[in-house]
Amino acid sequence: MLVGYRRSSTTDQIAGFDAQEVQLLATGCTKLFSEMVSSVADRSQLQAALDFVRSDDTLVVTRLDRLARSTVDLLELVAKLEAKGVALRILDFGGGEVDTKSATGKMLLTVLGAVAECERSLMLERQRAGIARAKAEGRYLGRAPTARAKSTQICELKGRGVRPGSIAKQLNISRASVYRILADHVA
Repeated sequence: MLVGYRRSSTTDQIAGFDAQEVQLLATGCTKLFSEMVSSVADRSQLQAALDFVRSDDTLVVTRLDRLARSTVDLLELVAKLEAKGVALRILDFGGGEVDTKSATGKMLLTVLGAVAECERSLMLERQRAGIARAKAEGRYLGRAPTARAKSTQICELKGRGVRPGSIAKQLNISRASVYRILADHVA
């Protein structure tokens, strides 16, 4: 049996999420597990898929990054699948398809998983270096403050006797932000 797993990190990725379903069904998957969750969060549907698959089944994903967060994570998933007699098939693996039923497929998966993790690490290093350079040049200001920019309004409303919950609603900010700003101005 071909069992498909699709994942999207956010609800903003609906088109890609739907495309995964089309691709998995076209491949012949008869059971799909789907979730919209970050790869670092609890992936309950992935766990459900791992629990569901039986010997001689194949777990199918469209791309490696939809399944594993790191080489270690990938190898742990493959080991769990192998222990159950289940193969892993990745439909788009650098332009080709990889299936762990073959020794070559297992080797490719391990090597290219390590390469993908390395590329991700290099990208994060470049990003951090770019942010550091932008900060040094005064071009990186971070996220624009939302509630703190309304400190004057918050204090004025509080001075008129408006309750924190009402202030939060009026200014479209959280009540916790109102309390935090009021505490800063009292101190």
